[in-house]
Amino acid sequence: MVYAGNLSGVQMGLASKRVEAKLSLSYHWHKKDTLMATSRNAIQAIHCIKVVLPWGLQIKRAASFSHVCYKNISSDFAARALPANAVELLGHTYLSDNYSNVTQKIISKVGRNLHNQRNHPLWLIKERVKDHFYKQYLVRSRNPLFSVYDDLSPVVTVEQNFDRLLIPQDHLSRKKGDNYYLNHTHMLRAHTSAHQWDLIHAGLDAFLVVGDVYRRDQVDSTHYPIFHQMEGVRLFSNHELFSNVSDGENCCLFEQGHRTSHKQETHTMEAAKLVEYNLKTTLTKLVAHLFGDGLKIRWVDCYFPFTHPSFEMEINFQGEWMEVLGCGVMEQQLVNSAGAENKIGWAFGLGLERLAMILYGIPDIRFFWCQDERFLKQFNVLHIDQSIQFQPFSKYPPVINDISFWLPSEKYCENDFYDLVRSIGGDMVEEVKLIDVFTHPKTKRVSHCYQITYRHLEKTLTQKEITGIHQAIQKSVVEEFGVDGRF
Repeated sequence: MVYAGNLSGVQMGLASKRVEAKLSLSYHWHKKDTLMATSRNAIQAIHCIKVVLPWGLQIKRAASFSHVCYKNISSDFAARALPANAVELLGHTYLSDNYSNVTQKIISKVGRNLHNQRNHPLWLIKERVKDHFYKQYLVRSRNPLFSVYDDLSPVVTVEQNFDRLLIPQDHLSRKKGDNYYLNHTHMLRAHTSAHQWDLIHAGLDAFLVVGDVYRRDQVDSTHYPIFHQMEGVRLFSNHELFSNVSDGENCCLFEQGHRTSHKQETHTMEAAKLVEYNLKTTLTKLVAHLFGDGLKIRWVDCYFPFTHPSFEMEINFQGEWMEVLGCGVMEQQLVNSAGAENKIGWAFGLGLERLAMILYGIPDIRFFWCQDERFLKQFNVLHIDQSIQFQPFSKYPPVINDISFWLPSEKYCENDFYDLVRSIGGDMVEEVKLIDVFTHPKTKRVSHCYQITYRHLEKTLTQKEITGIHQAIQKSVVEEFGVDGRF
């Protein structure tokens, strides 16, 4: 979503029929108390999943999934000699094609895993949410219900990112201009939802997924091509959903009915409403834990291809309504295809940067990638719930330059231009704003004028420094997009 197993059952015993039937795994104990699962028919590539459990035990399951997932390693491999039409990322080589649009600037940041860097603000948010779920939702053995996956590879297949989530072939979210494709079959995930199907297919019923996601977008203080999401999924059996309902043994999850604004065609109204209630209650408790009691919340109906009904949660923070997450009842077609035909569930996704900027008062999303000790030391706290209010450094003055050009006769994608500016200017670029559109009255040619604001987070920039960067942008926009410069 825009957003971002049950420990008593599948995670420890892995006795789920889905796991036995579809993964055909055998298990043995490995050194350092790490449980290993090895496929007896390892024909496909091995996909290693690290499961973070609250009591310190790690489970690594090796399963025959449909793509290769490598443990994050240094992206310095990109420096090795490769075919001219290839990209190497996280230890695997991808042949480029007409879909490839990942830049070296983006590749250089893959594997940073800010959400796993201790005392980073994104790590603090992740740990606060994780701690809440661990304490609030327990199974009979008093172990946490939800498991956490925070080290899954960001390289996924197009099938995982779109097809398995029921996103139509002509959906706008698939556009090259909005995503980072390695080639026509693989990409950097655009959302943590890309892992839903695999984890359900592996037999998990309650889990959180945390990771970096990649989208080509505008350039300003709240948008960055890489951000971090947390995905939550919970599935219910008939007994689990209706166990506390009067006469629950006579209630059913499914029916052959009609789709309405309140439910899917295969869900009974009772099941749909109970799942919706559980979802909203779960998320209301979460934001109360993060922001404090007495917070005003409202729910807005919305649309996601993989949930129905779907909602966005808005909170009233300091007198302003703002959206913090998206969620909904999972499409049963998705759940069924993953092998959980007898279950119904919900999913949510939230942005870690969004929450951190609100909770800690961080004004610019670029700060999360900053390695300045003046920033990082402010989050070096003894307890994850400690109150923090970011103290800005002296704000360095901006350097503002404009760039104008006639658009090419062929299709022009504005996100391509934004990505080019980011690739050349890096994090010195604070904002790119379209300030004028002119159509020539005779030729009907269209000209765009953009204002580029350069401002470094850690030092004062000079016009001389920026001139070289700006000229490189001017040269590249002509060469890459075939525009006619007006500079």
